[in-house]
This record gives sequence, structure tokens and C-alpha cells, in this order.
Amino acid sequence: MALWGALSPHLLLLGLMCILLYPNVGIRLGSVRRPSPDIPFFREAPAFRNGDQCSSGNNTDDIHVAMTLDANYIRGTMAAVFSLLQHSTCPENLKFHFLSAHVAPELFSRINSTFPYLDFKTYPFDSNRVRGKISRSIRRALDQPINYARIYLADLLPSDIRRVIYLDSDLVVVDDIAKLWGVDMEDKVVAAPEYCQANFTQYFTDALWSDPDLSKTFRGRNPCYFNTGVMVVDVDKWRKGGYTQKVEEWMALQKRKRLYHLGSLPPFLLVLAGNIKAVDHRWNQHGLGGDNFEGKCRRLHPGPISLLHWSGKGKPWLRLDSRRTCTVDHLWAPYDLYQSSRSFLEE
Repeated sequence: MALWGALSPHLLLLGLMCILLYPNVGIRLGSVRRPSPDIPFFREAPAFRNGDQCSSGNNTDDIHVAMTLDANYIRGTMAAVFSLLQHSTCPENLKFHFLSAHVAPELFSRINSTFPYLDFKTYPFDSNRVRGKISRSIRRALDQPINYARIYLADLLPSDIRRVIYLDSDLVVVDDIAKLWGVDMEDKVVAAPEYCQANFTQYFTDALWSDPDLSKTFRGRNPCYFNTGVMVVDVDKWRKGGYTQKVEEWMALQKRKRLYHLGSLPPFLLVLAGNIKAVDHRWNQHGLGGDNFEGKCRRLHPGPISLLHWSGKGKPWLRLDSRRTCTVDHLWAPYDLYQSSRSFLEE
């Protein structure tokens, strides 16, 4: 105490000088830095190891999964990764590739602390690449540049990666993802569940169907709706076929003519609908987020399920927090690793 009493005037003087000379620099005298309120904390997930039947250290057995990384959806991303690892026979073979529009070290540190053994890489996505190409859609969330990053997978991923599974952040996988990875692409560039019973014309405006040249777009194809939140992409064929440029051309035309109302989905449909490898519907039980306009709850479709997808307006973590849940949200809850910042500070 005597020593502190002798030194305290000097410390106070030093603190005042720092404030005057460096007003934007904080002084840490044994204080604990509060965590960012924008990025939540998560419990550490258990380690998942390969079974005896799995081979390790062989790149040919790697399964590459690409997802976007965004502070607003990080809770969903963590749940999705957890579900993938938990249901994988060979979890150590999963290689994750996260596309991020912002350099946020705290995002990356959350992944490291939650999944200490996760094999992942992050890739910066330059939002300016699409900012001038995006047209306003029915929901502001669909207009975020990061939603368009999937178009540039072939440019962002290393050239030695020839196939990747792209997944949205609002889903959980309840089956071994290796089953989807092993699909026979049959020389197609994309594999995904197709929904041919959907009214395909509703995804586009009269400006497309009434134009004699544009309406020929699907000639020779049987176009069906598919959801771009779950896709197996042959990135090697995507590169060689110049599909990024093909999608961008439709986005540029959309800026001149209002051809559709949804964000990044319609240009994918214009380029690829009717020319993809169809996989079982069990791999995308989509629409669980509810009606895009009213947010109404959706029921599960009959049949087996391998992937649950909360596409639509409502996200399960938001509804769980507000205690206004849909029944299907309780299927997502077991994968939620969220830990509030308050409980973190109390530990």
C-alpha cells in the first residue's frame, strides 16, 4: 500500500498526459477489455475424429465446403458447421472455406475458439466487385454484396480445388455430407435438388417473357427451380465455361430492364435452370424460414430429410430469442452453440 501511495500521483499524471496527447488511445491499468457486442460468443464444440474406416492425409478424400462469413449470420454458421461435423463419418476430412466481405479478426477468433481442430481457410470478397451490379429486390437482406459471393467461388478458391459444396448459413445437416459430395455430376456444372412442380414463371417479370429475344433463353431446356443455398459446384467446369461472366451478363441486363425481383437466385436460374444434375430433395428441405412477406411458419415436407434449410424471412435463432418460435425451429436449437457475452464475463 505504501508503494502504491507513492506511485499513484505519477500514474495519474501519466494518464492525463496520455489522454491529452493521444485522445483516441485507451489506457489499460489492469482492466478487462469488454468483448465486441456485435459478435457473440460460442461454447467450444467437442472434437470430432475420423472413424476407423476413414483415410486421413489423403487429399483425394477431402470434402470441401464453402460458406459465407458475416457477423449477422455467424450464429447460423456455427450451428451449420457443428451439424456437419457431428453427422460426418469422417469429420477430419472436411475442409471449410469461408468467404468474408469484411476483415474481422474477432470472427476468425470465434471460429478458432469454438472449433479448435477445424481445418478452414478464409478468403476476402471484395464487395465492390458486385456493388454496381446489384438491383434492389423484395428484401434488403437479399441485396447484401456477400450474398453474391457464391458467383465468384471459382475465382476465390485455389485452382487445385475442383469441386465444392456451397451451403448457406441458415441450415443444419442431419446426415453424412459425404453422400452429397459423392453425387455423380454427369458432366454438369451444378448439382442441386430440383423443384419442377414450382411455378417457374413467377421468378421473372413480364419484361422477360414478353421480350421475343429474352423469352428464348430457356429454349431447348426444361427449366425447373433450384435453391442456390445448397449446391455441389464443379468449379473446374465453372472456370472453363466462363459461368461467372454469364451470370454477370444477366445482372447487367437486370440493371437496364427489371427482369426479376429476387436477389442472386434468378441470374443463376437464367444460366443454369434445366441444365443441372438433380439430386434427392432430402438434401434441401428449404423454406423453413417462412413466407417472404408475412414470415408465416412452414411445415416439413413428407419424406426423408438430410438437410434443413431456414430460407425465407425468419431465422431460427431470432425466433428462439424472441420466444416466438415455429415448431421446426426446435430442430435447429440442439446445434446452437451460442453463449451470451454476459455469461462469458461471469465465468
